[in-house]
Amino acid sequence: MIAAAHPAFVLHSRPYKETSALVDFLTPEGRLRAVLRGARGKAGTLARPFVPLELELRGRGELPNVARLESAGIPHLLSGHALFSGLYLNELLVRLLPAQDPHPALFDHYAATLAALAGGRPLEPLLRAFEWRLLDDLGYGFALDRDCQGQPVDPATLYQWLPELGFQPVAQLQPGLFHGGELLALAEADWAQPGALSAAKRLMRQALAPHLGGRPLVSRELFINRKESRRD
Repeated sequence: MIAAAHPAFVLHSRPYKETSALVDFLTPEGRLRAVLRGARGKAGTLARPFVPLELELRGRGELPNVARLESAGIPHLLSGHALFSGLYLNELLVRLLPAQDPHPALFDHYAATLAALAGGRPLEPLLRAFEWRLLDDLGYGFALDRDCQGQPVDPATLYQWLPELGFQPVAQLQPGLFHGGELLALAEADWAQPGALSAAKRLMRQALAPHLGGRPLVSRELFINRKESRRD
């Protein structure tokens, strides 16, 4: 049985058996894993990240086969920091997005983010917005303008972010805290506010950490190693 065609992007691919590949696709129907046979041929040249695709699957169960894979648009050509950013988004989706759990709005946001990365837009706002959208779509979102007691965030107060609870006011300075003014800027996506981007990066790392199971992100380590090698 062949399922209906899906728009799709490749998130990750690895060799499988002699000539096949095991491919994770992002589609509006969620993350789908399938066997791509003859991966060293024409289909294999298409099964790479950041290429808009049309995908048809054959078979039932947890591991169907790719019945058809065709280009559905111009590839997003990413290089340098934008390339590492795209790999980071892909790794987040493979690690956090449950299989076969539909997220059509997240798919659209991913496609728009790739286009913005390819267009040379500033990276940090794009990454922070995608991380936030991913957390929110998975049910892990939280209010940025209210503390854990439901009180409005005070721009002059320091806050600690606590998993499962939210922002707790604290009186003493310590690492990893947030100024209330920073949180209110994040709530409005006001990236021009001083400290907003660095606060957003710090917050997203804290918010994502409980869902990554303690395993480091390979794409983040590759990016750090690349920066260090360029300094040497």
